[in-house]
Amino acid sequence: MKEYLDLKKEIWHYAQKIYALGWVSGSSGNISIRLKGEDKFLITPSGIPYELLKPEQMVVVDKNGNPLPGSEHKPSVETILHLKVYEARDDVNAIIHTHSIYSSVLAVLRKPLPPILEELAIYTGGTIEVAEYAPSGSKELADNVVKALKNKSAVFLANHGNLCVGKDLLEAFNICALIERCSQIYLEALKVGEIHPIPHKHLQKALSIYEKKHLG
Repeated sequence: MKEYLDLKKEIWHYAQKIYALGWVSGSSGNISIRLKGEDKFLITPSGIPYELLKPEQMVVVDKNGNPLPGSEHKPSVETILHLKVYEARDDVNAIIHTHSIYSSVLAVLRKPLPPILEELAIYTGGTIEVAEYAPSGSKELADNVVKALKNKSAVFLANHGNLCVGKDLLEAFNICALIERCSQIYLEALKVGEIHPIPHKHLQKALSIYEKKHLG
């Protein structure tokens, strides 16, 4: 299916980046984008290892997650999760879900990531919450993620990994990188001593920057 080949190549590009960074392995994790004005979405296929993944294997689905005629592969098992986020968030046009190490540690601990750095507040909207556990690919997981994500740019999935959103794939990727780095900083800081929060008035100023950008 040659339609949308440029967009498929873009998803493939970021799929290779998250694989090279060690944020995923095998065929874990997934990436999608909203096809603006078409009520359709492009998402990575199910069960194909990143080493073998090709741009043309990306799957076009409708708003119910059904592959469009001509698609040769099954969409990711997490398609419902992506679609539920898109449905809840008009500002989101791209989603990247990874199993990166430090994010996954917090997900296993079921420990939220507080805005320990100003940039975390500015680019994600505050504390990154942990969505309640539910099996992969389930509607329950999708609902839990939407509930925990709210209007922020990232969320942890309990005992699973993270999910990052953006206006495009570059923004979603950069959020993933920020979340993973801040998760590592947070976990390392906890080993050494007490976490000192950003003073309230300065934190509120940083959060207001995010709100103006994302919430109008």
